[in-house]
Amino acid sequence: MTSENYKKALKSAKKAYQSSLYNGENPYLAALDDMVNRDEIVSEVYLGLTEVPLKKIVGTKTHSRSTAFAKNFMPLLGEETEFAMKWDALCKIHETEGIRDPIKVYEYLNRFYVLEGNKRASVLKFHEAVSIPAVVTRLIPKRDDESIQNRLYYEFLKFYDLTKINFIWFTQEGNFTELIKLVGTDDRWDDDLRMEFKQLYNRFRRLYKQNGGEGLRITTGDAFLEYLMIYGYKKANSALDEEIGRRIKNMMPELLLLANKKQIDVLTQPIEVVQRKGLLSSLTNIGNRRTKKVRVAFVYAKTITESGWTFGHELGRNHIEEVFQEQIETTYVENVPEGNEAYNQIAKLAKEGYDVVFTTTPTMINPTLKAALEYPHVKFLNCSENVSYKHLRTYYGRIYEARFLTGIIAGSMTKSDVIGYVANYPISGVISGINAFALGAKLVNPKVKVKLVWSKMVESDNPQKTIDEILIDADVDIVSSQESVMASGADKAFGIYSINDCDSEDEGCNTRNYIATPLWHWGKFYEKIVKNILDGTFNAVNNTLGSGTKAINYWWGLNADVVDILYSKSLVPDETKKLIDFMKRMISVGEYHPFTGPIKDQKGHVRVNKDDILNNEAILSMNWLVDNVEGFIPTSGEEELDIPIVDMLGVNRP
Repeated sequence: MTSENYKKALKSAKKAYQSSLYNGENPYLAALDDMVNRDEIVSEVYLGLTEVPLKKIVGTKTHSRSTAFAKNFMPLLGEETEFAMKWDALCKIHETEGIRDPIKVYEYLNRFYVLEGNKRASVLKFHEAVSIPAVVTRLIPKRDDESIQNRLYYEFLKFYDLTKINFIWFTQEGNFTELIKLVGTDDRWDDDLRMEFKQLYNRFRRLYKQNGGEGLRITTGDAFLEYLMIYGYKKANSALDEEIGRRIKNMMPELLLLANKKQIDVLTQPIEVVQRKGLLSSLTNIGNRRTKKVRVAFVYAKTITESGWTFGHELGRNHIEEVFQEQIETTYVENVPEGNEAYNQIAKLAKEGYDVVFTTTPTMINPTLKAALEYPHVKFLNCSENVSYKHLRTYYGRIYEARFLTGIIAGSMTKSDVIGYVANYPISGVISGINAFALGAKLVNPKVKVKLVWSKMVESDNPQKTIDEILIDADVDIVSSQESVMASGADKAFGIYSINDCDSEDEGCNTRNYIATPLWHWGKFYEKIVKNILDGTFNAVNNTLGSGTKAINYWWGLNADVVDILYSKSLVPDETKKLIDFMKRMISVGEYHPFTGPIKDQKGHVRVNKDDILNNEAILSMNWLVDNVEGFIPTSGEEELDIPIVDMLGVNRP
């Protein structure tokens, strides 16, 4: 007669069996031979004896063994069978001395299928063991770039070759590489590092499960990577279980957002415009009178005097001080290290009682999120456009709209039909700007080509001079460079300018005429956000939009007056001025969109059909160039681009 353990296992098997039938699924274990055609396998690799995670043992090698078990690997055969007696005997061995004999398995796509030892695997699964020793043979499938699972598996193979870790899996490409970076070594992992990592992962997995993590539609690896991105590998390793558990609990809204594919409410117009559509339920919040100043802090990665980007945000801070006067108090911290090192300074501002903290570069997103998790009473906002979290909001301008307008100017004024474009970092906001500019130029000049140069990849003592020489050699007569942060003072290569093949010291030679530039109005941006905080609509927007489980990103453009263009009244032809003013109005009121089809990429593939409009998500994740751009998108692997912003936000080429 079998023990109570077998009865429990059999009951669990029958329940799983019925559930599979109800869902129209095969109720038995998967059989590898039924799943894989030998022609699909390019090689078999003998891995030898290794520790295999029991959660990844999902089936048998042959069909003949599969019907003895339900999908959860619990036994289906009756209590009086010989099978039941043997299973029960193994169960007793495990409870008294432990199962030591390794099983034999085949690994396929990082899942394991048992050739010998099905009952041993079943018994250990019943007892919720973590792993089992196994002799493993790996089946490697052919490359299939159309399959996300196949692409992920080939990433895993590189990861496994370096680490010999088989218990972690991700649902997004690039995460295996990201994990290697976070651990901090490109060398092969030794036994000590492997054991250290395994212990941390198992601690996290146990605490994640206790906090309901297994109910989310992501892998434990996805959640673990998100945790490491916020807290760092070394600090995560030194944390006590109590602290890890508390962090996981605080992170659950972020992990839920990740499980829901990072659902975002992208606000393309200021909140007060959205609020008019129905905010009666939150009027009580708006009517509250404040008895103290709202304290607002700005965190800058560079100094105000050395960085045009930082200076632009500082102008924005000065603007809100003028607008709100006695209602707010502001401060700033400059030259703060980028990346996780920024956390201490951001947290210090929260401890000092600041109500709102703006971090003004995307490279501070992780330390800002960490601070937001630790100080939920503070409103944190990060200046970035394609990252999304529940605990903080992001803000950025649709600068591509202004780029589109300057493209129209450049396209109408070029005589060589070749325009230069100088870009800095290969991140999606830059890519959308390049494409919008090229489409604007093409709108008025179908023959125009845009020559793309990446300034951060030019090695020279005088990079600007070298870039000019490259562009002149390509027959370029007009160049587009970085946007301006102010409406005057073009002392650098801002906006679009003409370029001539002559020495600037020659009498009567003017190498540059500045024609136009896109503009950031950070003051307007900050004014609208702070106004929402003061009048109560900042929090009320969650209810208005039903955004309780979504991230909120502010992504405003010409319609909010946070981006604009400035152009020379004397250099730009009158007819072009009329067109620019007309197109600016059309874009502002939503009657025209710069990414209106048909649009083809450099390979001639149609990216946007005729009269269709590219959606926000596609623009925010853009990783391709339109057909009239000559150049390429470098990756973060390029040595010249080994800098934080590219490492974090650099696009993956298709």
